[in-house]
Amino acid sequence: QEESGRPSLSLPAQGRARQTMLTKFETKSNRVKGVAFHCSRPWVLASLHNGVVQLWDYRMGTLIDRFDEHEGPVRGVHFHTVQPLFVTGGDDYKIKVWNYKLRRCLFTLLGHLDYIRTVQFHHDLPWIVSASDDQTIRIWNWQSRSCVSVLTGHNHYVMCAQFHPKEDLVLSASLDQTVRVWDTNGLRKKLSPGSAGGGASGGGSGSPGGGDVSASSALQAAGKLGAKLPQVEDLFGGNDATVKYVLEGHDRGVNWAAFHPTLPLIVSGADDRQVKLWRMNETKAWEVDTLRGHINNVSCAVFHPKQELIVSNSEDKSIRVWDMSKRQGMQTFRREHDRFWILAVHPTQNLLGAGHDAGLIVFKLERERPPYVPLGSSLLFLRDRTVRAYEYGSGKDQSLLTIRRSSGGSVGGHSGSAVVRSMHYNEAESMLLVCTDAEGGTYELYHMPREAARGGGGGAAEAGDCKRGLGSSGVFVARQRFAVLDKNRHILVKNFQNEVTKKCPPPHPTTDMLFPAATGTLLLRADDRITLFDVQQRKAIGELTAPAVKYVVWSADMSNVALLSKHAVVLATKKLQHLATLHETIRLKSGVWDGNNTFLYSTLNHLKYALTNGDGGIIRTLEVPLYLTKVSNGKLFCLDREAKVRVLQVDMSELAFKLALHNQQFDQVLRTIRRAKLRGHAIIAYLQKKGFPQVALHFVTDEQVRFNLAVECGQIELALEAANKLDSKENWTRLGAEALRQGNHQVVEMCYQKTKDFERLSFLYLITGNMDKLAKMLKIAEMRGDALSRFHNALYLGNARERVAVLAEAGQVGLAHVLAKTHGLDDLAAELETALGEEGTAQLPKPPCDKPSLLVPPVPILRDANWPQLTVSKDFWENVSANDQASSGGAGITMGMDDAVDDLGGGGEGGWGGD
Repeated sequence: QEESGRPSLSLPAQGRARQTMLTKFETKSNRVKGVAFHCSRPWVLASLHNGVVQLWDYRMGTLIDRFDEHEGPVRGVHFHTVQPLFVTGGDDYKIKVWNYKLRRCLFTLLGHLDYIRTVQFHHDLPWIVSASDDQTIRIWNWQSRSCVSVLTGHNHYVMCAQFHPKEDLVLSASLDQTVRVWDTNGLRKKLSPGSAGGGASGGGSGSPGGGDVSASSALQAAGKLGAKLPQVEDLFGGNDATVKYVLEGHDRGVNWAAFHPTLPLIVSGADDRQVKLWRMNETKAWEVDTLRGHINNVSCAVFHPKQELIVSNSEDKSIRVWDMSKRQGMQTFRREHDRFWILAVHPTQNLLGAGHDAGLIVFKLERERPPYVPLGSSLLFLRDRTVRAYEYGSGKDQSLLTIRRSSGGSVGGHSGSAVVRSMHYNEAESMLLVCTDAEGGTYELYHMPREAARGGGGGAAEAGDCKRGLGSSGVFVARQRFAVLDKNRHILVKNFQNEVTKKCPPPHPTTDMLFPAATGTLLLRADDRITLFDVQQRKAIGELTAPAVKYVVWSADMSNVALLSKHAVVLATKKLQHLATLHETIRLKSGVWDGNNTFLYSTLNHLKYALTNGDGGIIRTLEVPLYLTKVSNGKLFCLDREAKVRVLQVDMSELAFKLALHNQQFDQVLRTIRRAKLRGHAIIAYLQKKGFPQVALHFVTDEQVRFNLAVECGQIELALEAANKLDSKENWTRLGAEALRQGNHQVVEMCYQKTKDFERLSFLYLITGNMDKLAKMLKIAEMRGDALSRFHNALYLGNARERVAVLAEAGQVGLAHVLAKTHGLDDLAAELETALGEEGTAQLPKPPCDKPSLLVPPVPILRDANWPQLTVSKDFWENVSANDQASSGGAGITMGMDDAVDDLGGGGEGGWGGD
C-alpha cells in the first residue's frame, strides 16, 4: 500500500482551467465497493469486494486496521457521527456493527434475504437504514438490535438508501427505474418515549431478543402454531414510513440517489448513463435537468460538500464534475483501466473519496490555500474576491479592493472559472499581481489606491481596468517591472503598461515556475533544481538541488531563503548556498522566518521549526491546516482555509534554547533552562549529541543519568555525589577510571575501596608513596589469606622478611633461602637450611652476587595532594554547577580517606569484612 504523488488521470478539453485532480491519498487493493469518511478524524473506511474492510489514515497514508468477518463482498459501510462505531453490510445478508476502539464486531443484524447494498447511521436517532436486493429498505434500532420498520414498494433491487441530513425523510434508488422519498415522521413519533408501543426498540417486526428474527420466520412460526397472522401493516411497518414521492424519469435502473446537504434537491445516477437533478417541496417533486456525458452506467452521484457542484463516477472509468447552476460539465478525470463504483463526500471538509477496481482515491477538486502576501506590519490576503488587509498591531481587518470574479472565484466558497495560484504586491508602486490557472495560466495586474494600501478610507474600492495576459507564473522583479513565464517557457520582463521590455530564455529549458528574489533577480524552478537568475546579465548566478519546490519564503533582510516542497524544507543563503535540509513524511503547507536563523513551518497537523544548523522539532499540534504569515513575541499569525486570520500563542522555549546554544549564548541558555523548566530524555540526548553534556546536567533529575553526564563531562564532584546515592559497583568502577584519568587519586582511592579492588588499591598507595596504608594493605592480605597479594605488598614495601615468609609458607623453600641469602637475612637462611637438611642444602643455588643490596621502591616527591594537572580555566557551566552546589549546601568530597582505611584492619570485620 502506498500514497500516490500524482494520479494516473487525464483531463479533457473542458477541464483546462484545472490541470489535475488533487489526489491526497491513494491505495492499491481489491475492488472497493464502499467508502466512508470519519467526521472528525482523518480516517476513511474502504469495504472491498473480497470481504475485507480497511481503516486508513489518509493524512499519514497508513493502514490503521482491517476487519474481515464478512463472507463475500462488503458493499455498504458508514461511520457513526459520535460513537466509536461503524456499520457494514455485505453479500452474506448480514449487517455488522463494529467498535473500532475495541477492534471487533459488537453484533450482527439479520433480516435481509439478499445482498445488502448500502448501510447508514441516522445523524440523531439510534437508527440504521439498509438497502437490499430483496427489494426492501429496513430501518434498525442498533441500541435494541432490532428491526423497527420495513419499507416495501420497490419491485427490483434497491441499490441505495439514505437518511435526509435534517428532516424525517429516507431516499432510495432501485433498478425498477424509480427514486423514492419516504416520510419517516410517523415512525419517529411511534418510537418516541411515551407513545403507544413506545420505547426506542418498540414497533415493527423486531424481536426484543435481538436482531436475528426475520419477517419470514415470524410468518412461519405463526402459521405452524395455527395462530392468527399479524396484520401486514404491523408486520412491515405499514403506516410508520410512507412513500412521499416517486421520481420517475430514468430509462434504466437507478444505481444511486443522494440528498443535497442544505437545499431541497436530489441527484441520481442510472444505467441509462444519465445524471438527473430533482427538486422537491412539501407537496411534490419534479425533474430539473439531465446531465449527459458518461458513456457507461453511472455508479454514483453526489453533491459537493462546499460548492455548487455535482460529482459523478461511472463504469466508463471516469469521474465527472458538473456545474449545478449552469448544468454543464466542467471537468472529467479518467483512469486507464479501472471502473469507478462508489463516491463519498467528507461531512465537514472539502474532500471526496472514490472506489474503483484497483483501490481507493481520496481527493479534492481544487486548492484551498488562501492567496496572501505578508508585509512588514500587515498582511494582504484575498477572500471572496476582495483584497483585505490585516494589521498585526491593532488586529484591524478591512477590505481594500474588489477584483474580477475570474481571479477570486474559487476563494472563500465561490466556484468561478479560475483558481488564484499566487499573489504578489509591490509596495513602492502599490501594484498587485494576481496569478490564476485560467486558460493554462493567466496574470492580472491591479493598481491599488495608495490610501487603501495604507489602510485608510472606507470600504473596498472597485478595481479599475487591470492589465491581463497569459503566463504560467509572474513576480515583481524591479520597482516598475514584473517578469512572466510565457507558454513557450521564455521569461518576459514587462512594465506596468503590460509592454514587453526584455525577453530572455531561462538557463534550463524545463523551467516551469518563477519565484521572487532580490531586486533584479529571480528564482527559477526546473525539475529538482532552483536557479538564481540575474535578469540584467541574463545568466544564472547560483543553483541548488532541491525537490520540486512549491513555495519560497525569504527572511526579513533577504539574507536566507527557505524552499518548501511537498515533503522537504531546504534552507539556503541568498546566493543559494545550502544550509540545511529537513524531510517530512506529511505534506508541508507554509512557513515563516523568525529572525535569520529560525524558520517556522506548518504541515497538515503540526507546527514545526528548523534552524540553519539542521536542527528541528515540533512546537505544537494543529487541529486544522494553517498558513503562517508572521511570528512575533510568542504570537503566531496565520490564515485558515476560509481566509480568516488566527492568532496562536506558541511556546518557543525549546527553539530559543537550541538557537542560543548554537550561537553559544550560554547566559541565554541558562535563563531558558530556569524559566522554561525544560525536561525530558529528548533534550538530554540532543545536548549529548551536540557535545554539551555539561548543559544537560541542569535538566536531569534521574541520578543515573546525572552520573553518566557528570562522568562524560569530567565533573568528578557531581559524579561522586551521584555515585554515593546510587552505590553500585559499576558506577564506582567508572568513576574510578575517570578520576584516575584526571589525576584525582583521592577519589580513585575511595572508588577502589568501594569495589574492594585490593590489587589496584595497593598499587595506588605505592605510586602515591602512602607507606602506612600500604602496610595496612599487607595486613589485610594476610587476614584474607591471599599469598600473592601479601607478596606484592611486601615487594612494594621492600619488606624482604615478609617475602621470605610468604615463599616458605607456600612451599617454595629454595626460593625463600635464595631470597634470604641475597638480602643478608642469615638468621632466616639458617632456619631454612635446618628445615631442608644437609642433602637439601647441598642442592640450593648460590646467591647471584657477593655483595647484594635490598632494592626499595623510591618515595614519590608529592604525596599529600592530588597529582599536578593541566591548568585550565573553568568554563561557564562548571562555574554554574559550582555556584549551584554551594547554594544547595553541597560539600563535594566529604569523606575522610584515612578514616575509611583505618576501618580495614578491624579484626576481619568492619567496613570491608572478611572474605
